Amino acid sequence: MAAQTDTPAFTSYVALGDSFTEGLNDPDPDGGFAGWADRLARLLAERRPRTAEGPYDFRYANLAVRGRLLDQIVDEQVPRIEQLHPDLVSFTAGGNDILRPGSDPDEVAERFEAAAVRLRESAGTVLICTGFDTRDTPVLKHLRGKIATYNAHLRAIADRNDLAVTDIWALRALRDRPAWSEDRLHLSPEGHQRVALLAARALGLDTIEAPDAPWPATPPHTPAELRRENLHWAREHLLPWVGRRLRGESSGDAVSAKRPDLLPLG
Repeated sequence: MAAQTDTPAFTSYVALGDSFTEGLNDPDPDGGFAGWADRLARLLAERRPRTAEGPYDFRYANLAVRGRLLDQIVDEQVPRIEQLHPDLVSFTAGGNDILRPGSDPDEVAERFEAAAVRLRESAGTVLICTGFDTRDTPVLKHLRGKIATYNAHLRAIADRNDLAVTDIWALRALRDRPAWSEDRLHLSPEGHQRVALLAARALGLDTIEAPDAPWPATPPHTPAELRRENLHWAREHLLPWVGRRLRGESSGDAVSAKRPDLLPLG
């Protein structure tokens, strides 16, 4: 539970992005996904009074859809901010572009900044997130340099345009296995909670829970167990993911935004 001091005056929040912001692998009670943005929305709502009807005096929308590239997010989701004018918008995009072979993080960053400038004209505060540190992730660790370059651009973009930054790269708790779901591509519920806490602090909220608190101790894996786990992960998750990308398919082709309207959070 977050502390009730130093409360930012946010009464509306819209989240934009891909699977990370949609909240994949963080199940909610309704059979969908929650994720860090939903968890952040709850932290913000709990700082608002209740209305006579019961919900908090706080509205929230989540337009993120898994698999979306930066240009798709700009085309499909950014125009909604120009209609809704929320107090806060989180904009996480470009990660799927960076993972594509031959992508240029400098060029992706230019397109990201153009979209961020648009968002600043229609939202009170824009919150962005750096990319994950993939140094301990098989295969993706080879993209670490591209991700670091993109992150450097994102921090510079934030400085130039007065954006808030959730520095996920620096969150050491996300380097540990409990932060990740079985597919190692999306966060676990606990990992999403750590990001929500970090985002809240980036917005100036005090939180009792620390984003980088140590994980509970777990028995170490033997080398043989690690090999079996890695082989299972590659067969069940990595190879299907690579195959979809090679075929030009997206996991979000038939998916729509889970919370498309700016509605009260109760």
